[in-house]
Amino acid sequence: MRTLRTAFRRHPRWVDTGLVVLLMLVEGAGSMSAGAGVLAWVVYVAVHAPLVWRRRAPVLVFWAVYVVVVLSASVGGILATGIFPEAALVVAIYTVARHCSRRHLWPAVAAIEVPAAVALLIDGPKWTSLGFITSVLAAAVLLGITASTRRAYLDQLEERARRLEFERDQQTRLAAAAERARIARDMHDVVAHNLVVMVALADAAAITVGADPERAAGVMTQVSETGRQALGEVRRLLGVLHDTDDTDESAGRSPQPGLDDLDTLVEQVRATGLPVALTRTGVPGAWGPGAGLTVYRIVQEALTNTLKHAGPDATTTVRLDFRANGVDLEIVDDGAARPVARSDGRGLAGMTERAAAYGGGVEAGPAAGGRGWRVSARLRFEGGSAM
Repeated sequence: MRTLRTAFRRHPRWVDTGLVVLLMLVEGAGSMSAGAGVLAWVVYVAVHAPLVWRRRAPVLVFWAVYVVVVLSASVGGILATGIFPEAALVVAIYTVARHCSRRHLWPAVAAIEVPAAVALLIDGPKWTSLGFITSVLAAAVLLGITASTRRAYLDQLEERARRLEFERDQQTRLAAAAERARIARDMHDVVAHNLVVMVALADAAAITVGADPERAAGVMTQVSETGRQALGEVRRLLGVLHDTDDTDESAGRSPQPGLDDLDTLVEQVRATGLPVALTRTGVPGAWGPGAGLTVYRIVQEALTNTLKHAGPDATTTVRLDFRANGVDLEIVDDGAARPVARSDGRGLAGMTERAAAYGGGVEAGPAAGGRGWRVSARLRFEGGSAM
């Protein structure tokens, strides 16, 4: 049934041609029994043939059929045979109701009903004939309007479905873009921090290798451990980016760093020779891993910049002030002064985006007194929690 319906929609002209042939065969039987001549058959074809184009020009087809029917009726049917092609007129008025606006429909209805009423007044009380004509006309118009309303409703549903599909695709693309941006930030933080730490450790090993080979070997071991840690995080990020299972399972399933990993981060930076003090006040709320990761990445990026720019004699202090609805961070070093536009700005932009996701912000600039650098961030969580 569905295949047949699809075929009808794809080839409406063939459907209408078949309808015309069927009507002519059904009504033509009466014409043949009435002894219609060749000219009558020509007129009969002229009445039905326009119905082939009823979908393309419904109003024009109706009036063409109507004129021929009226002319035929004026001489007593199809050239005085007494046969009237009512079915052709019914199909024509149905098509107008189905495909055209009401301003085209009501004149067509009046063109049929008014002459029928006038004929009733002239010829006498043939109320049954008028009632039959009105009933058939009303049925055709009602069916046409119903089909038109249903088609408009289905078109609205299809348009809504297309719009929803488009919006869903847009949301999917936006979500994918946001995920790529998040992964890019994580990749920047992971690679930049670990490379800076590895370079600092390698420099320390080079300095101490002559005087204290054992210590230099220990430092190089830390370089190796830092590299493996970076490799594991990069594998995890690439696994998320490409949505594959080709990476090492332990790397793919390793949890994201959070508040509990800050001590390890600080120890890693201290191993490079940079003194770092970590202080905490308050108690963290029932935050999700996303909030802890944001705090970790901000501290990590700030310490990375300190390693890159503060100089060999700098010291750094990391302060975390936990509140009921968030946390305030401050990372201050007393290293060499440096310009505000000291790098490509990706790290600061990444910190700002992370903090903004939790209703906060980041400020970075020279520390008090003009020496060193200060990064402050605030994160605010609704309801005292964040995921």
